Amino acid sequence: MMPDDDPSDGRVSRVSIETLPEGGIRIDDRIDRRNYTVRTAGGVSPEPVDGEQFRYPTDVAVAVTTDYLEFVPTGASMVHHAESSMALKRFESEEFPDGVYTVEMSGPLKMYAEIPGPCTVENKVDVLTVDLETADRIVLGARSEHERPAATVTTTDEPLDVMRAVSTFGAELKTQDSRRSYPTLRGHPPAIRVGDELSIPAELGPPEGPVTIEVPRDLEYVLPVAPLAYYLGADVRHGEQPAAVVGGDRYSLDGPEGFEATVERTLKRTFFLDTLVRTGDQRTAVLHERRALEDAIDIDPEALFGRPEAKRFKSYAEVPYERLRTEMPSWELTAHVRPTAASIEAVPFLANDLAVVRVHNDPPDAAANDGSSGETGFDGRAEAGDVVRVPSAESVDQAWVGPGVPVGASKAIPEAYKNWQAREPNDNSAVEVAVVCNDEEMLEEGDTAREAYGSNLNLPFEVTLHDDLDTESLRLIFESDLDYVHYVGHVNDDGFECADGTLDVGRLDDVGVDVAFLNACQSYEQGYKLIRKGAVAAVVTFDEVFEEGALRIGKTMSRLLNRGFPLRRALSVAGNRSIVGSQYLVLGDGNADIAQAKSYIPWVAEAESVGPDEYRLRVTPHPTRSAGMGSIFRPDVGADSMFLVPKTLPEMVVSTNQLRDYLGSDRFPVIIDGTFTWSGTAVKKM
Repeated sequence: MMPDDDPSDGRVSRVSIETLPEGGIRIDDRIDRRNYTVRTAGGVSPEPVDGEQFRYPTDVAVAVTTDYLEFVPTGASMVHHAESSMALKRFESEEFPDGVYTVEMSGPLKMYAEIPGPCTVENKVDVLTVDLETADRIVLGARSEHERPAATVTTTDEPLDVMRAVSTFGAELKTQDSRRSYPTLRGHPPAIRVGDELSIPAELGPPEGPVTIEVPRDLEYVLPVAPLAYYLGADVRHGEQPAAVVGGDRYSLDGPEGFEATVERTLKRTFFLDTLVRTGDQRTAVLHERRALEDAIDIDPEALFGRPEAKRFKSYAEVPYERLRTEMPSWELTAHVRPTAASIEAVPFLANDLAVVRVHNDPPDAAANDGSSGETGFDGRAEAGDVVRVPSAESVDQAWVGPGVPVGASKAIPEAYKNWQAREPNDNSAVEVAVVCNDEEMLEEGDTAREAYGSNLNLPFEVTLHDDLDTESLRLIFESDLDYVHYVGHVNDDGFECADGTLDVGRLDDVGVDVAFLNACQSYEQGYKLIRKGAVAAVVTFDEVFEEGALRIGKTMSRLLNRGFPLRRALSVAGNRSIVGSQYLVLGDGNADIAQAKSYIPWVAEAESVGPDEYRLRVTPHPTRSAGMGSIFRPDVGADSMFLVPKTLPEMVVSTNQLRDYLGSDRFPVIIDGTFTWSGTAVKKM
């Protein structure tokens, strides 16, 4: 292991490098606990360098001498030279003449390689290779995607203390220029713990940028501005009137639409225009949204790229919001919160998603479910209690932080985020799944579920099937270190029904399962207790469900999760396949995934036949934890532009042969003439 010197700011080095005896290096991310392997032709001796040549921040950089590199795994790849760039599609191989090239790769970490030409670069399915004519010096740089909090701030629930805690969020931005709109250049904000006094780690100093946000001394004002403060790197202070003060200029945050709506528009406008201005760098990929708005707005990306934040913000504020709406990406998340300690602890994770935060003093449209009102405390605990009907929002997903059962939203639980922080990702590429069938009359569903998760569908899952378990055996399942548990059976008021009685997971010491799908009627309470005991997320039901519809949802979710869909998105897609989909709910961290598929952005395609040899095709990429707001996506069909994520891409018309080739290019979910299927199945029927 190479020695790790502490950075100048006193923080522990986030990324380290290990030399591999068989040739190459392994780069380890200490925060997100991910790794990237770079194989070489023979042994190498990495030499630490500063990495300044990459133009983007790196956590570590080394030089090696070799004539061959193999990057494992890899996703989207770009090759930069001088002032030009090209995207290297999968299965493409390109030869480059003399010169110096930078290869940029997405994967478990962000990777850069400065390569001398002549060379050949080939992008295979999961591996990118570089061949040089002779051995030469190559500089490798890596940056943590920083998906987990690297520090924890303790605060009271007093608004002035919460302001100071939120002011630390911007310290984790890797840049203050327009490139902060890339998710890989936004480190995760520090976690927050509500305690008896304010305590901020020394390395999280006050923001040094030109932005201050002023709000009244009330959590109703502090919580909604947290994502905006994070994105702007702002210092949050007390003020009688909500405002953003940027470079000495004052911009009201309480416009005609009201405070929360003005904050929302300010965040969306600033972020979106940053994504356009970042293309002012000539070596950045062409962005569809920039082309579409060139004649509609008075923004010059080349002129604003690299300019001070105050100059950019002033130019952005002059752009009418309505002119941006047609091309703006769909917003990933709207979070509805109560002004409580639980919401304070949840807000760093909501800010990391750039969520729109709406505060409710009373649960919106609460309808009594069982007569109980539900209680909440500093630990975020809530019983099922009232049904909470969250208002509609212009976002892909919604979340509720507070007591009660939300309808139309997931239930975000601060403890789930803490459990995720403590989890170690599994280095084994196979997803470890346990299918439990505890009802003899439902064995057929258990068998079908095993087939859905198993090798018959060529999925990289290691599946074990358990039938008619007693309480002790089921306890061992939940305490085991498993990625996913699919439970089929019954749940009553006392817990999971087993061969010798019932198991209440609330009585377990710890839960080792990451994600659980509890395909049983009214499994909400047991799912909530799983999270209390250590799980990251659970899909549960809060009403009766029909067996056939439940099986369809369970099978579909297994494949979506394997393709890299986060839990919240997987349930949304799968739920649309069944009339019982509305009876399911995600508890905990809706961004949880089980496959850790970090090398690409998952998507759903929809094709509709409009003629004997024509299909109308729509492609919708979906956000993930590592590919959130600001990520770019290029479909392997149609236009060669890059698109912002998330959004449904512009409709295109393709021939039967084009659609067949597209479906055969990868394995992904597709809806053809209203029928949900998978690309591999669909192409065989064409």
